[in-house]
Amino acid sequence: MRFKDVFSIIGPDMVGPSSSHTAGALRIGRIARHLFGEQPERAEIALFQSFADTGRGHGTDAAIVAGLLGWQTDDLRIPQARACAEELGLGVRFRTGRGMAPHPNTAELHLSANGRSLSLIGTSVGGGNVEIVNVDGFDVRFSAAYPTMAIWHRDRVGLLADLTRWFSRYRLNIGFMDVDRSRRSGDALTVIEADTGVPEGLVAAVRRVNGVTRAIAFDVSGRSGPDEHCDA
Repeated sequence: MRFKDVFSIIGPDMVGPSSSHTAGALRIGRIARHLFGEQPERAEIALFQSFADTGRGHGTDAAIVAGLLGWQTDDLRIPQARACAEELGLGVRFRTGRGMAPHPNTAELHLSANGRSLSLIGTSVGGGNVEIVNVDGFDVRFSAAYPTMAIWHRDRVGLLADLTRWFSRYRLNIGFMDVDRSRRSGDALTVIEADTGVPEGLVAAVRRVNGVTRAIAFDVSGRSGPDEHCDA
C-alpha cells in the first residue's frame, strides 16, 4: 500500500466518525461508481467482520451509498445518503458477509443497471485509505490513491506493450500496474495508476487497442466526477 503524503496517513477531510469505517467506506463506494460508469439501479452490498459489527454506528452503510452517489468524504449530506438513493431510484440492500475476508474492514459490492453489472471487493485499511482487491472476479489490487485507469481486454501477446506504448506517447509515467486473467487467451483486467491525470485522448486511444473491450479513467482524490443530487 502506497501513501501519497502525510495527510493520507492522518486522514482526509471528512464527515465522521471514523476514517476507516466512514471515509474509507465512502471511497470504496466512490471507486465502484467510477468503475461502473453511471448511477446503478441496484446495489447489493455485503459487509464483513468489523464493517458488519460496528458499521451502522459508524455510518458505514450511509458512507458506501454516498460513494455510489459520487459524493466526497466531507459532504454534509452523507447521513442522508440512503434516503437520497431511494429518491433517485437506486435500490440498496445490505447483508452480513459470510466466510473469510481479506481484511476486517471489507465490503463486497454488486452493482447493476441497464443490463450491465459490476462486482468489487474493497478493504478500508486506515486513515481513509483503501485497497481494492477484486473487480469482476479478477484478483487485481490497487489503491486508487493516484489517477487510475481500468482496462478490460482479451489476453493476447503484445497487448500490455501496446498499452504502455500509448502511455509513453502521452508522456504519462506508470506508477503501478496489476493484471489478472481468467485463463490463457481469455478475458483479462489491467489496472494502471499514473503519476498525473489521465487525458481523454489517452483513454480514447486505449479503447481502440485491439482486444480492449472497455477502458475507464478516474481520480477519486480530485473534486471532479459524479455527484447525484436529491431533496432528501
